[in-house]
Amino acid sequence: MGWWGKAVGGTLGLLVGGPLGAVVGAAMGHGVDRGAAHVADLFEPARAAERARLQGIFLETTFSVLGHLAKADGRVSETEIAFAESVMTRMGLDRSLRRTAMQFFYQGKAPGFNLAAALAAFRQASPGQAQLHQLFLEIQLAAAYRGGQPGPAQRLVLEQCRHGLQIPLASFRRLERLIEIQYQFLGGNAGWRTGGPGAGRPGPGAPSTRTALAGAYATLGITAQASDEEVKRAYRKLMNRHHPDKLTSRGAPAEAIKLASQQTHEIRRAYETITAARPPAAGPK
Repeated sequence: MGWWGKAVGGTLGLLVGGPLGAVVGAAMGHGVDRGAAHVADLFEPARAAERARLQGIFLETTFSVLGHLAKADGRVSETEIAFAESVMTRMGLDRSLRRTAMQFFYQGKAPGFNLAAALAAFRQASPGQAQLHQLFLEIQLAAAYRGGQPGPAQRLVLEQCRHGLQIPLASFRRLERLIEIQYQFLGGNAGWRTGGPGAGRPGPGAPSTRTALAGAYATLGITAQASDEEVKRAYRKLMNRHHPDKLTSRGAPAEAIKLASQQTHEIRRAYETITAARPPAAGPK
């Protein structure tokens, strides 16, 4: 039976990488026969290439659509450029990738940008990545609300994004309502999604408790009148919806995982801020 692993490895290698792949596969199959390797290792280079491709198309689509959205209502403002740069910061992009992302941004605002084709390419490259698509849409929604209620032209772009990524209307409305609440309560202090890295922390000259609670309630998308059970329910729903482990398990780009990690950190911090400010629940008498 010592030939079995080499035969399987060689066949798989031939299918994946041609003659050279067959040689590599046979060698790896020999390792399997000896209990020293796994056939699955043969596919790691392909997985790495697929992850790199998804990373590239995620960045390209995110920033080109941000540029297209900014241009939709006329002139691109400094605020809209600053917003795109803040997303780059939250993603942890280095100087080279920031330049690339900004190039995508300017491509998106150029005449003739094909939004439908960009979304179709993104969806094709990310099958089954519903959470990644939601993250992309949240960024676009936050950008649209940066200057207040989005106008008709920006709403059309947002609807094209929803339709192009096949996101259910109910999910879109839930995301939009969350963003709307955050900007309604936090205004210019709101970050790209949850109130920014400073959400839940006092701003200069502001009463600390009020500022912290305003940011915390906005982060969870609820008001101060919410019951303890409603607070807990909102927290659990957001944590489940944004947890980075789901992105990691599907091979999502590192930039998306970092964003999701920041989101869950801010959601958890908001929940802790709210619960700490509330009186403890009465126990049984």
